Amino acid sequence: MAQAPAHFADPADQPTRTKFFAFALMCLGFFMATLDIQIVASSLKDIGGGLSASQDELSWVQTSYLIAEILVIPMSGWLTRVFSTRWLFAFSALGFTITSMLCGLAWDINSMILFRGLQGALGAAMIPTVFTTAFVLFPGKQRLIASTTIGALATLAPTIGPVIGGWITAQWSWHWLFYLNLVPGLAVTLMVPKYVRIDEADLSLLKKGDYLGILLMSGFLGCLEYVLEEGPRKNWFGDDVIVLCTWVSAICGFLFLVHAFTAKDPIVDLRALAIRNFGIGSLLSFITGIGIFCTVFLTPVFLSRVRGFDSLQIGLALLSVGCFQLLALAAYSTLARVIDMRLLMVFGLVLFGVGCYLYVPLTSQWGWKELLVPQALRGIGQQFCIPPIVTMALGSLPTSRLRSASGLFNLMRNLGGAIGIAVSSTMLNDRLNLHYERLDEHLSAGRPVVESILRQQSAHFAAVGGDALNAANAGLGELHALLMREALVLTFSDTFFVLSLCFVAGLLSVLFSHPFGNTAPPPDAH
Repeated sequence: MAQAPAHFADPADQPTRTKFFAFALMCLGFFMATLDIQIVASSLKDIGGGLSASQDELSWVQTSYLIAEILVIPMSGWLTRVFSTRWLFAFSALGFTITSMLCGLAWDINSMILFRGLQGALGAAMIPTVFTTAFVLFPGKQRLIASTTIGALATLAPTIGPVIGGWITAQWSWHWLFYLNLVPGLAVTLMVPKYVRIDEADLSLLKKGDYLGILLMSGFLGCLEYVLEEGPRKNWFGDDVIVLCTWVSAICGFLFLVHAFTAKDPIVDLRALAIRNFGIGSLLSFITGIGIFCTVFLTPVFLSRVRGFDSLQIGLALLSVGCFQLLALAAYSTLARVIDMRLLMVFGLVLFGVGCYLYVPLTSQWGWKELLVPQALRGIGQQFCIPPIVTMALGSLPTSRLRSASGLFNLMRNLGGAIGIAVSSTMLNDRLNLHYERLDEHLSAGRPVVESILRQQSAHFAAVGGDALNAANAGLGELHALLMREALVLTFSDTFFVLSLCFVAGLLSVLFSHPFGNTAPPPDAH
């Protein structure tokens, strides 16, 4: 085990072994916080059965966590300056561990939603601080290794979350989805204060914190996320609460933007978006967030609603993404030393987009075999595009701006996921009705498929002594179920097609970026 670091004027001057051990501890906390966003995705039915919760209530098991993360992540830069990186990270790990235990002990759906929100809020600071730490500790080639590691973990965690969750639920119970965090959480809590030494606390900053900015940002992002989550289920602006939250989000958002560009030391450094590579990197973080979270959201829903898979079957069907991503990790680490990182990023974005497009011809019979190629391309694409995006965005900033801008960069990924999931949910509702009506127009008496189903039901009921009326009703019910299934498949196809188009926009934005590598920017970069 590495020795506790002595005091160094420049954290990058610490021994390599010490730096990598400190970084590894923080990566463990980062992985746990990111993993828990989607670890419940394939186990929601089991959680709902255990807590007697409806489908609408269950969606908040994920949403409450994501909302809390979105609110806290942008504040991490200021919190780091106030409490120091090590103490903020340790407190975040401790809070995350305690609330993980409380989630496992939840007695009803309301307590679960509350504890999940606290878990997301308390664990959120572990996400952006690991990005900042990597760029402070490591120069040159070491930075390449660090950014590759972070990129791999950032995409691997939400991808394998449903896989791990499904397996744990099948082997033990859904409670262990949360108890899993206890031992590593305590280890991170106890060891980070000893080994992570990159800055010192400055409690005097509490007196001049941007509390107005925090309030406006919370109103803007919190209400926006509520609207995005509840809008598809409540007919959007046909619901009074949705209308109210939309107004609150719009007003707070406008005032927050004005405040962020005029305040001397705002809670979020929006001016950093004027730095071309950081602005484009943040846009790409938003787009890849859409891709990562939407595919992890849509695929389990498809396998559950269309194929009727259980949590373990869903997890196994998604396993190929993580496997191919790990295989691509070694290839990326080698190629990144000899090939322009922009080319690797374009290659990754193309594979990611093509992987999403290959979902378009899906049918009601798709399982893990049919998903293998699209998920393989998606896994390889994630590994090749995320680390260069991290390097392009954060590597373009001087150290003094890293903390605040890192929170903004990570916010864009989670916000992209939240907006993407909301749009996907809306499409699943609206396009389903459209496709059902179109398919229904082609069903009429006399068509071979209709006559075949009605004959089968008549024969079945005649064999068991039923009457003709029950046979006709059963035949119509089977036709309805068949129609609904095929309409749902077409709806998923449309959603994946729109998802693939997002990567076209991402590829176009890369054309405007400056060349970049793994060297630090000049101190006066702007």
